Amino acid sequence: MGKTNGSVARSDALVLFGVTGDLAHKMILPALYAMIKRGSLNVPVIGVASSKWSLEQLRQRAVDGIHQAGGIDDQHALDHLLSLLRYVESDYNDRDTFTAIKKALGSARRPAHYLAIPPSLFATVIQGLGAAGLADHARVIVEKPFGRDLASARELNRIAHSVFPEDSIFRIDHFLGKEAIMNILYFRFANSFLEPIWNRNCVASVQLTLAENFGVKGRGAFYETAGCLRDVIQNHLFQVVALLAMEPSAYRGYGAVHSEKSKVFQAIRPLQPDDLVRGQYAGYREETGVAKRSDVETFCALRLFIDSWRWAGVSWYLRSGKRLAETAAEVLVELKPPPQRLFADSAPATGRTNYLRFRLSPSSAIALAARVKRAGKEFIGDQRELYLLEEQPGEEAPYARLLGDAMAGDGALFTREDAVEAAWAVVDAVLKTHHRAHPYERGSWGPKEAEALIAPDGCWHNPRPEPARA
Repeated sequence: MGKTNGSVARSDALVLFGVTGDLAHKMILPALYAMIKRGSLNVPVIGVASSKWSLEQLRQRAVDGIHQAGGIDDQHALDHLLSLLRYVESDYNDRDTFTAIKKALGSARRPAHYLAIPPSLFATVIQGLGAAGLADHARVIVEKPFGRDLASARELNRIAHSVFPEDSIFRIDHFLGKEAIMNILYFRFANSFLEPIWNRNCVASVQLTLAENFGVKGRGAFYETAGCLRDVIQNHLFQVVALLAMEPSAYRGYGAVHSEKSKVFQAIRPLQPDDLVRGQYAGYREETGVAKRSDVETFCALRLFIDSWRWAGVSWYLRSGKRLAETAAEVLVELKPPPQRLFADSAPATGRTNYLRFRLSPSSAIALAARVKRAGKEFIGDQRELYLLEEQPGEEAPYARLLGDAMAGDGALFTREDAVEAAWAVVDAVLKTHHRAHPYERGSWGPKEAEALIAPDGCWHNPRPEPARA
């Protein structure tokens, strides 16, 4: 397991590897600005990259990213962020790079190292930090994907643990920082009415959809190395499955929650080729960086089973894709129909049974569908949604929340080693052996074969724009 880090003191500097990249520009630098506005950041920020930039160029890049992310509404906070920035031009294979970082850190002794760099460089940088003595009392924040299969995840964990203790490794998935995702955990275990029905006796099936109406946005070369299963489902959607399926933890500490989530992944039956439908949108092969005969999936739908006492026999359906009809993420937990058909119009043939719906993005909401009688003598009705929660103003952006938590040593919203490896074990076989990707039209909901996958339990719930509510 590596070394033990007894310190829970807050990090006194942030070293941002890959500071000139798109992730830093679009997400991380705006998050640092938001943290300063909230009063949660006041430490040096040392940007590290291979670009031959000046500090002034980095500052301009930060201003541009913050402006594009939502605008500048606090000049004092912006000026303070710019004053905290430092820049180190780097070659990650050169020992002098890490000497320069140590010099830029000055008196800081508890840095957090954020690896916003290609996964192929993770091991190089982690080992460089260790060799330079920059890992003592430090933390490392690693962007997904953490490995690209089970073997590479294990090797990366081994390397990380040779330098950092597990409680100093923060595997970041911005999806877990979203308010709507956090609310799944709270909603499940803060309300007593849910527990009696939250099992195989009452739940017919569970669907998760993460849809995007845009394509690979010039990142074709990256997508050729990843694909939808690796890029979205194995991490984002599996994390949501764990929150929906886990048992209540014995205590509130995040270590107990991580243990229960890991048990879910360990209970998921490993996927076989027939559990999976892969798709590719029309025109993907014309994208820059994409092979002319590429079989990489831009859409993936799968059926999985959790072999636990609570969920035995319940089908879980996950799908995600690019160039779909909407950009949205939703969960639909479909309940079984009443055991006796007292009213003719309440049979499943008339539509969906009762369900619980979690809207995760672009807005957040929780809704419960129940049948309500129409006025009159006849016993007929309609299914209506009871809206339980809507978007809350002033939500903290995921990256700002997660960065703040990592620098404070709070691992609640991060992924632990055993969970990472157990999640890869579920998909490992179908990463190598699978059916060919089916073509689908842009603006559709994916290939028709995905409908056949879910047919034994009905049909897909397609997220729609939320109606305006008074």
